[in-house]
Amino acid sequence: MKTIDNINFSGKKALIRVDFNVPLDAAFNITDDKRMTAALPTINKILKDGGSVILMSHLGRPKDGPTDKYSLKHIVKHLSDLLGKEVAFVDDCIGEEAQKKAADLNIGEVLLLENLRFHKEEEKGDKAFAEQLSKLGDVYVNDAFGTAHRAHASTAVIAQFFPEAKYFGYLMGAELANAEKVLNEPNRPFTAIMGGAKVSDKILLIEKLLDKVDNLLIGGGMTYTFIKANGGKIGKSLVEDDKLELAKKLIKKANEKGVKMLIPTDSVVADAFSNDAETGNAYNDHIKDNWMGLDIGDDTIAAFTEVIKKSKTILWNGPMGVFEMSKFENGTKSIAHAVVKATENGAFSLIGGGDSAAAVAKFGLEDQVSYVSTGGGALLEYMEGKELPGVKAINE
Repeated sequence: MKTIDNINFSGKKALIRVDFNVPLDAAFNITDDKRMTAALPTINKILKDGGSVILMSHLGRPKDGPTDKYSLKHIVKHLSDLLGKEVAFVDDCIGEEAQKKAADLNIGEVLLLENLRFHKEEEKGDKAFAEQLSKLGDVYVNDAFGTAHRAHASTAVIAQFFPEAKYFGYLMGAELANAEKVLNEPNRPFTAIMGGAKVSDKILLIEKLLDKVDNLLIGGGMTYTFIKANGGKIGKSLVEDDKLELAKKLIKKANEKGVKMLIPTDSVVADAFSNDAETGNAYNDHIKDNWMGLDIGDDTIAAFTEVIKKSKTILWNGPMGVFEMSKFENGTKSIAHAVVKATENGAFSLIGGGDSAAAVAKFGLEDQVSYVSTGGGALLEYMEGKELPGVKAINE
């Protein structure tokens, strides 16, 4: 793997694609800076070598060019605090001013470019735009795993302009190494915990994992598609009626491959999708007509915990219920604690980005699992066996 350990950056200008797409509140305060802190080891290695750093990122999804709400100027102060030095900012990512500021950068200095997505050419993967960006630095470093599955100008196309000087940053290297460890070198028993709303979002991953895991635990909204496929009455729980046959096929495939597939047997149910709803408990094949399942129940928690406790490798992608509402967080919280316990007992646990990462963060357990991925969609696609454009561009 071509990581930044393969190069000394002394006297070089490193153009780094980072993922600083951080959440901001109404007053532009950063509410979660994990994506920024994750990039610090890469930035600091380059500065320590005697190089200078030019950072490029996107923020949000601006539709009509430059928008104050999505300006990266809002994160400059916090980034300066994290690095312990003043970070310079330029209010565009291409053009004369960006070129001049990059050219004038001295050893040990850091420059942050304005939001890449203020230019439509970024998401289009425009070659001319990528070439303009490439002129800002001597070496290209991709440390933005969260966007590695996008063939954008700054994540994939740009690498061709650095044929002998393109590398993975430490975050990208760690993400890929941990994903590979789970996919190709798991200690057994290997348990995958799949949650989330829809079977359709996870079909490819579930099919891939059925060739690799010993146990597959199903949770979240997709539960009820499996229950209905087996003939259960699920009330007004979330269901994909066009995926019932697929659910049956996945159950059959798991049986044929000797994978222990656990589908929740009980739920915390509610009469409305609200934290103020009336709630109760029900077996999943007998949920009343006007009620819906919004979390896994106690029997399921116990059964899942028993399997997790005996596991040596754990992949968790997707919550067990609507954990954002306090009435329906217990399932996700209990499974998170079970994963932590297994990790304490020597298991390797990979939390698969997105809502799963948000859940372990909410419960303050991030430091008690083996690795929390910064890339939801990117990790999903990598696990499905897809080639990520941002990874391929460095490896070519």
